[in-house]
Amino acid sequence: MDGAVAERLGERLVDEAMLVEQRQPLETGTGHGHLEVVAAACPVVHTQLLRVRKRFAEEGFETFDGHAAMVRPGAYPVAMEEIGLFPLGIVLLPTERVPLHIFEPRYKELIGECLEEDGDFGLLYADEDGVREVGTRAVVTDVLERFDDGRLNVVVEGGDRFQVAELTRGRSYLTALIEPVEDDPGGVEAETAARAAGSFRALAALAEADAEEVDESSPQLSFELAAQVELAPDAKQRLLELRSEEQRLELLAQLLDAVRATLIATRELNERAKQNGSRLSG
Repeated sequence: MDGAVAERLGERLVDEAMLVEQRQPLETGTGHGHLEVVAAACPVVHTQLLRVRKRFAEEGFETFDGHAAMVRPGAYPVAMEEIGLFPLGIVLLPTERVPLHIFEPRYKELIGECLEEDGDFGLLYADEDGVREVGTRAVVTDVLERFDDGRLNVVVEGGDRFQVAELTRGRSYLTALIEPVEDDPGGVEAETAARAAGSFRALAALAEADAEEVDESSPQLSFELAAQVELAPDAKQRLLELRSEEQRLELLAQLLDAVRATLIATRELNERAKQNGSRLSG
C-alpha cells in the first residue's frame, strides 16, 4: 500500500518485538479460510517512517457450535436488529480503521450488500478458543481496489459495540440478532484520563512518532488511544468488553506502559548486541 493509504489509516505505535509473534499467519481451521487480513496490524512507526506491512491471517470457523453463551433464545425487544457477522482473528475497536482483503464468496456478498445499502456488519474476534459474543459494528469507509473476480480491498472503521443475542439463519454468511453494549453509569476521573493520555504520549515520544493531539475529555478516549497502538487481540477484546470508561483507561495505561517498557528493553538488548559484535570483530 502507498503512503496515501497509510495516512488514511492513521498512525499506529508499534513495539517491534511484539510484532514477531502477532504477525505470523494463523493456522487455518477445518472450515473456511474466509479472509485475508491485509496489514491488519496497520502502519508501523519506525524513526519517523510510516510503513504499511502485510500480514495474512486465515481463520476457519464452521459455526458458533459449542459457544452456548452466544445463543440466548427468548423474547427480545422489537427494536432488536439483525446484521451479518464476520468472525476474524482480529479485534476492531470503535474509531479504529483496518484494511481487509475480501475473497470468500459469502463475505464478498456481505460486503457488497453493505456497499450497496450503505450499511454495516458485525466484526467478532475469533481464535482457537472460539468466537466472542461482544464485537464491533463495522462500516466500509474506502474501497481501495476491485478485482475482476469480485475480490475487494477495503478499509473498515469500527463503530458501536454490540452483543450477540441470538443467531439467525437464511443467508450464506452468519447472521444474528444483536443488542447494543453500553457503558454503566459513572463518569471518568480527570486524573485517570490524564494518566492514560500521558502513557500514550510517552510511548509516542519513545517511538519518535508524531502522535495526534489527545482530547482528554473525549468520551471514547480509551478507544481512540488504543486504536493507534498495536496491542494483542486478547487485550483489545478486554477493552472492548469493559463497560466502564474509567476501567478501560486504567487498563489501557497499564498496557501502554508495558509496551513502552518492552520497547525500551528491546532497544537496550539490540544496543548490547551491537556492542558485543563490535568487540568480536575488533
